[in-house]
Amino acid sequence: MFENVNIRSSVAVYVQIESLVQFAVASGQLKPGDQLPSIRELAEKIGVNQNTVAKSYRDLEVMGVIYTRRGMGVFVNKGTEAKCRENSRRRIISRLHEVVCEAKAAGMSAREIKEVCEKSYASDAGPYAEAPQDVLALVQTKKR
Repeated sequence: MFENVNIRSSVAVYVQIESLVQFAVASGQLKPGDQLPSIRELAEKIGVNQNTVAKSYRDLEVMGVIYTRRGMGVFVNKGTEAKCRENSRRRIISRLHEVVCEAKAAGMSAREIKEVCEKSYASDAGPYAEAPQDVLALVQTKKR
């Protein structure tokens, strides 16, 4: 799951970590009681400062998604699945709406927007990954 963190993304790393945890809870990949990596372990794995991971974990704890047991670790809280699913969907739908409106304002047709969405959905790229080459190939404007 954390292999999708992209330090070159325009999305802050701590936000990516928070989102990836919420996506994993929403999709059932993480279940209540599952343990997350320690702050030190995750920071080393993705190559960031421990304070970045600590901020993500603090934010997730404030949201009620995770809890910490001193000396034991960090765990997924019970009863957060529906909340994570709703929050994730709300954020994603809002972002999709914004991007579709930008594309429309830039002169892209509905067909072109759908093609980008279909190729993106079919790709194996995770969240925050660079766009695959077959998606970027769509940059070349086609004659209408």
